[in-house]
This record gives sequence, structure tokens and C-alpha cells, in this order.
Amino acid sequence: MVQDYREYLDKVLVSEEQIKQRVKDLGAEITRDYDGKDLLVVCILRGGVMFLTDLIREIHVPLAIEFMAVTSYGIGARQSDGEVRITLDLNTRITGKDILIVEDIIDSGHTLSSVIDILQTRNPNSIYICTLLDKFERREVDVPIRYCGFQINNEFVFGYGLDMDEYYRNLPFVGTVDLDKYEPPHGSTTDCAPA
Repeated sequence: MVQDYREYLDKVLVSEEQIKQRVKDLGAEITRDYDGKDLLVVCILRGGVMFLTDLIREIHVPLAIEFMAVTSYGIGARQSDGEVRITLDLNTRITGKDILIVEDIIDSGHTLSSVIDILQTRNPNSIYICTLLDKFERREVDVPIRYCGFQINNEFVFGYGLDMDEYYRNLPFVGTVDLDKYEPPHGSTTDCAPA
């Protein structure tokens, strides 16, 4: 049985109302900045999907969407081995397009930096990032964040696309976890550590 999130929710860090307003504001900024450009929004799966679907409804210029999935974890590994592997690649040629990567959260920046390096070889016009959450304290590699929903401290967060052992992505808010009260689902091999 999966634990009810309310048993280990420490606090609501970003409310549903705050997210809705910030997404609307970000959409207005992106609309202004990409007017007249060939915009391709690339969502990094799976955490970015909820943010993407709300965000593109607030962008009022023509755009196309694509999806990528990447991992920096080997099979069965609990820690990143530092090597980024694409598990789902784009189906669209990006030469000459303006790429906006939509991500749920950025911390060290290593994975996204590798994704950008890969995409740069395909000759887009530009590549920028729109992230819901920025754990700026953990940044080790600079990445071109052009749009940021919220800067947060180094806390373990879940909800609104971010998971706890693959659950609770569907919550309408972002909450922090009380790790003393959290019990991983039976059979889970996932460590609870900050993203």
C-alpha cells in the first residue's frame, strides 16, 4: 500500500494558486520574447509534463512541442554515474529553430548541460531553459535559465510533476518531505535523497 502523502508532507512550499499565477506570468514573457520566432518547446520527461501542459496554454504564439527522456543513472543504480544517456530522442529536426527546454527542477545542472551540448550539435538558432524550480544552491554547472518559476532551497520536494518513488506527480502544489516520516513503497529500490 502506498503511503498517503499527508503523512509525510512537511509543508506546502509552492501553492496551487502561486503556480497558476507564475505560469501565467511566464507564458506572457515567453509570448513576448518569441513573437515571430520558430519556437519548439522541448519537455524533459517525466517531471516536466504537468508544467508543460499548463505553460503552453499561456503561450500565445505558434509553437510545436517535442519530448526527450534522459538518464544519468545506470541500470539498477541508485546514484548518478555522471554519463547522460538519451532514452527518448526528438523526432523533429531542430536546425534553425528556437528551442525552449521545459524542466521541472534544476539543481547541479550537469544533466541539462549535457542535453544542451547534444542539441547544439543539431544547429538550432537558440536554446534556453524554462524551469519550474531552481535549486540554485546546488548549481555546479552554468545552464542558460531564461525563465524560472521559483528559486528554492535545497529541500526534497514533490508534487506538480515531481515524484516520490514515482507517485504524487499529480498533486497541484509543490510540497517538502519530512524524511523521518516517509516510508518507501514495498519493493522500492529508490533512495530518498535531494534531487
